Amino acid sequence: MSINSSDSQRLAEIFTALGGTFVTPESEIGARLQHIQAIVFDWDGVFNDGFKGEGLPSIFSEADSMGTNMLRYGLWRKNETLPVAAIISGEQNQTAHHFATREHFHHVYLGIPDKRDALQHLCAAQQIKPENVAFVFDDVNDLGMAAQCGLRLMVNRKASPLLQQYAITNDCCDYITANCGSAHAVREVMEFMLGFIGQFDAVINSRTRYDATYQDYFEQRQRVMTQGFRNDNGVIISTD
Repeated sequence: MSINSSDSQRLAEIFTALGGTFVTPESEIGARLQHIQAIVFDWDGVFNDGFKGEGLPSIFSEADSMGTNMLRYGLWRKNETLPVAAIISGEQNQTAHHFATREHFHHVYLGIPDKRDALQHLCAAQQIKPENVAFVFDDVNDLGMAAQCGLRLMVNRKASPLLQQYAITNDCCDYITANCGSAHAVREVMEFMLGFIGQFDAVINSRTRYDATYQDYFEQRQRVMTQGFRNDNGVIISTD
């Protein structure tokens, strides 16, 4: 389902008023979303503020978790197949692994120094192309992968104005969020994408009723067994 130009403009006004930045015009955002079959997240700085300490785990928000589930449901309704969901992190992060497993993501890649390797691995495993991937990210080590993806959603950090300008100049992002990672940026980009695929109201109505269509999707989601991967001297290997 695609949305018309007036709906696209209305959505752009809503997210611009929130403080989001459209690098790519809203009409093109909608066109790119028609080809998205996978949603991939960085972890640190995306689901949280990126702060860590010795023995202290990172955190995530249930509001963001609900956002990921609603977007996956919306893409399932649109494409009539379960979208691929994955986390790719440069660090070994057990909270990211826990979240991916709990939410029945397809893949979680941890300790990946060059995320382009993980993107290539994921695309080969799922038989999709990089242009079918929407990527939510925030920092320098994400840019190489972001440049290859079909839709690039950069999480805002006010301390990084030059990095944001670099991402814009070098065609590495399509939208920069209003919110930072600790203020539900993931929820923002999930609602953003749901709106631009024309599924927001239908998804919320269906989930509110917990109807048969949502239950069918959720049953399929719950059958996904998360596969873990790590880097081993430049080779991505399974952790299972």
